[in-house]
Amino acid sequence: MKLARIYSFLKKDLDIIEESLNKVFQTEHPILHDASTKLLRAGGKRIRPVFVILAGQLGDYHAERVKTVAVSLELIHMATLVHDDVIDDASLRRGQPTIRELYGNRVAMYTGDYILARALEEITQIQDPTIHQHLSRTIVEVCIGEIEQIKDKYNWDQGLRDYLRRIKRKTALLIATSCQLGGLASGLTEAEANKLFKYGYNIGMSYQIIDDILDFTSTEKELGKPSGSDLLQGNITLPILFAMQRADFYHLINKAQKNNIQLDEKQLGDILHALKATDAIERSYQLSELYLQKALQALEDLPEGRAKLTLQNIARYIGKRRS
Repeated sequence: MKLARIYSFLKKDLDIIEESLNKVFQTEHPILHDASTKLLRAGGKRIRPVFVILAGQLGDYHAERVKTVAVSLELIHMATLVHDDVIDDASLRRGQPTIRELYGNRVAMYTGDYILARALEEITQIQDPTIHQHLSRTIVEVCIGEIEQIKDKYNWDQGLRDYLRRIKRKTALLIATSCQLGGLASGLTEAEANKLFKYGYNIGMSYQIIDDILDFTSTEKELGKPSGSDLLQGNITLPILFAMQRADFYHLINKAQKNNIQLDEKQLGDILHALKATDAIERSYQLSELYLQKALQALEDLPEGRAKLTLQNIARYIGKRRS
């Protein structure tokens, strides 16, 4: 079963959000319009809007406020994708050329900035300083995360704490904030919204860990980019950190990095083969599962109903992802 089937009953709400995203990009500047529209048409799971909607359905659902929050969060996510592709020198995303590949780094960076500005413009439609404060803090943390990602490239001496802090800022915070603001937009208490934040945070951590696993275990066709591309770009993820705890794998990494910073394809192939001979993938899935269990626990005292059940089912689906 595909993830989208779990929340297929939200199609009408998601179609409205998609239409709103299209309207946001109706700018008179031809390059910004073309670049932004290409990114939008590349698609995506729209999982952040899904979390906003489901969290909103736990309270007194206000469609317009929820839509505004969902559009803003998705725009912020899209802006970070554009910036990430510049940082990683990525040429493909979801099997399509990236903005930086089509237009170069400068246009890509300004496109990301433009999308972020539109996100902030959207959220001003909601006159709620609490929502603005939560969103602002999240954007600050995400920006710090992008700087940390640059700093940690090819840093083989980083530890587990460094990795977890990085994926918190890269992925988990936006998902957590999506859940939190969806609840606040629909009248949930701060305490209830904080429980949704914990759910989203733990879901986001688990989701990113599994994404990092799949970068090594999935095919290029499934990923929309070459297997092991994170490592090629200098991003040290959880499976590599676990595998480097073995002396033979650590020696292999050191040997590969001795004479050059960036790996070549043969070195990457040797590392992927050696990685799969360790228990790093299994241990990574185990840590992902711990986060999933925390996510489910965070939901326990929230109102029963279809929305809560769907949030639980999304967590269970993520835990079973193998492609």
